[in-house]
Amino acid sequence: MQRAALFGGGGDAQMAAGDLGELLVPYMPTIRVPKSGDRVYKTECAFSYDSPDSEGGLYVCMNTFLGFGREHIERHYRKTGQCVYLHLKRHVIEKVPGASGGALPKRRNAKLFLDLETNSDLNSDDFEYEDEAKLVIFPDHYEIPLPNIEELPALVTIACDALLSAKSPYRKQDPDSWEEELQASKHAKTLVQLDNGVRIPPSGWKCSKCDLRENLWLNLTDGSVLCGKWFFDGSGGNGHAVEHYKETGYPLAVKLGTITPDGADVYSFDEEEPVLDPHIAKHLAHFGIDMLQMQVTENGLRDNDIKPRVSEWEVIQEAGVKLKPMYGPGYTGMKNLGNSCYLNAVMQAIFSIPEFQRAYVGNLPRIFDYSPLDPTQDFNTQMAKLGHGLLSGQYSKPPVKSELIEQVMKEEHKPQHNGISPRMFKAFISKGHPEFSSNRQQDAQEFFLHLINLVERNPVGSENPSDVFRFLVEERTQCCQSRKVRYAERVDYIMQLPVAMEAATNKDELIAYELKRREAEAARRPPPELVRAKIPFSACLQAFSEPSNVEDFWSSALQAKSAGVKTSRFASFPEYLVVQIKKFTFGLDWIPKKLDVSVDMPDFLDISHLRARGLQPGEEELPDIAPPIIIPDDPKDRMTNHFVESLDIDDSSVMQLAEMGFPLEACRKAVYYTGNLGAEVAFNWVIAHMEDPDFAEPLVVPAFGEVASSGAAAFGGVGLDNQPPEEMVAIIISMGFQRDLAIQALKATNNNLEHALEWIFSHPELEEESEPALDMMNMVNNTNANVLAETGSEGPRIKDGSGTFID
Repeated sequence: MQRAALFGGGGDAQMAAGDLGELLVPYMPTIRVPKSGDRVYKTECAFSYDSPDSEGGLYVCMNTFLGFGREHIERHYRKTGQCVYLHLKRHVIEKVPGASGGALPKRRNAKLFLDLETNSDLNSDDFEYEDEAKLVIFPDHYEIPLPNIEELPALVTIACDALLSAKSPYRKQDPDSWEEELQASKHAKTLVQLDNGVRIPPSGWKCSKCDLRENLWLNLTDGSVLCGKWFFDGSGGNGHAVEHYKETGYPLAVKLGTITPDGADVYSFDEEEPVLDPHIAKHLAHFGIDMLQMQVTENGLRDNDIKPRVSEWEVIQEAGVKLKPMYGPGYTGMKNLGNSCYLNAVMQAIFSIPEFQRAYVGNLPRIFDYSPLDPTQDFNTQMAKLGHGLLSGQYSKPPVKSELIEQVMKEEHKPQHNGISPRMFKAFISKGHPEFSSNRQQDAQEFFLHLINLVERNPVGSENPSDVFRFLVEERTQCCQSRKVRYAERVDYIMQLPVAMEAATNKDELIAYELKRREAEAARRPPPELVRAKIPFSACLQAFSEPSNVEDFWSSALQAKSAGVKTSRFASFPEYLVVQIKKFTFGLDWIPKKLDVSVDMPDFLDISHLRARGLQPGEEELPDIAPPIIIPDDPKDRMTNHFVESLDIDDSSVMQLAEMGFPLEACRKAVYYTGNLGAEVAFNWVIAHMEDPDFAEPLVVPAFGEVASSGAAAFGGVGLDNQPPEEMVAIIISMGFQRDLAIQALKATNNNLEHALEWIFSHPELEEESEPALDMMNMVNNTNANVLAETGSEGPRIKDGSGTFID
């Protein structure tokens, strides 16, 4: 039996059917047939962006169905001992001159077809392609060309056929992907709407039963505005919309903030699922929300939609300017997966920063060697893979000179692997997130914070690269009546600047454009060329520094609600400042829209004048008295006017958590049960107790000598010393792990026992160095949204800079 070439074609040996069967017998128990729930990665390497189109092809494990390029196949074999792989290779060849064209290039091998995502890239009349598949047996690299039905055992043939015909695990990410089709609600046609005179304003909504202002739903029968249920992703409320349905039976509600000319998000409590409301415009008009005038023809809508996109594209591409293509390390593009530009923009910026380059690309061999058995589900592995893809230059090669192209094309077309498709990265990082897992347009700022959250939860080495973005914000809140103040600090990662529309420098041009636009609309002519408002960056910076009103401000000096104002300043400056221009707003026509403005960003930014100064001479602080709470002896739904001055709850920490979308009462309990150690520690309590049945119930302060509620229990809670529950530590120790490692794993996963065990198994290198790692973990903990920081008795690790930045 002759050994075949390692990565070349099959050997010259001719094996009899019995020889092939005998060769495969020892490996038969490891060969699996893909089932409906299995993910088959036959288009992309788990560690790189190699594919069947790459020079070395792709090796797919016949047991795990993971794909590996030539550089990484040996690593998987050494780690798992899996020996049988299906090697896939696609050859693209210049078509013979004079050959007939077609919708797709002609397949030269009619017996074998690889159903790859790259099929759509072959829509050309100039090339033919030939697919090649063969079984490769490690470690001797024996190759068995396919198809070879007569010689192979039936199980192997079935497994190979199933793998070759399996669909891509990324099918839902494609721009034209199929999504579940909503059905019209059975209540839509006969919905009864009460004539109660309710009119809904276009903004300023608030739950009629609590103080929440997010995740609000308008009941389409009586016009009640109520909050939704609590969800793990951070959205949600106190469930008042569901309670209202149970009390009244009114079935349909529309989510405020989702109303567009195309419809809105409608939920049927009776049918227990999202639905379509064919009469949504009529139902909303009943409460003063006029959508009928927004109805336009299909062509008109498309025309109005395309023109702004073309205009924006011209701005991005610097229309009229001859651009020079760039190639090589650090100049690799990312392909759009369908509204994935938010992800591409953030990740390109992230891996332009040296700290992230060192953390992931610099540690790439170590990250890959210690990756779990399924590297597609490991954050650090996928970050290292993406960073290497962007920075290596391997996927950004300049075109070959014309004379060389001519010579190469005579034999075989070797396509340039320019740009990467971050399908695997997007699939992992968006898993479980209702927005990022969809193909809808998303906000880059929200994705950035989501990414930082994952970076904080998955430490890599001793360096936390997200430190470069973290800074402290000092918030000064003043009671307008008593003139007393409260100072509080919070951790943030983004500077959010409002758009100062009133400071536009081209107001005359804007007025003229608006007149022309209205005239064109009345005369049914094409609209004039778009004129954007030009806003000085300095005006946005000035708007940020000015005081803002605090809605529903409760003054501890007056022990009542009062008018309040808040100003924000930098208590520290980060190494890299992320700036968001807040362009989204609501119009009077109820349509959420993006302000079409142009803000010239400076090359040099000095915000040192925004440094915080703390309590000033002559200022008097607001007393530490909590807002009213429910007393156990009172009826469940009746608020009292009792004030417990001995109850010490940091109001600023409560509001920081509430602004992230957590229920208000849950935020109060989190701050109370963590001893007012700050929003960062309280956030960990929130994460650990979201599944508690009384999570959103009002805070009930136990009487002297009583046992605290489940929220204060040690099991799963965050104690004042931030130590994991001893019961959980003992469970992990009983499984054979060191105590230090158990504590480290629990701290890294917010005291979630199941996640802690997964964390230990995915970090085997830390078993021998748990002491140093524990010291590091005392400084690094879980984070989320705008309040992201490490917890510990000494507070978050904050670096302080000068307040000057260069673009």
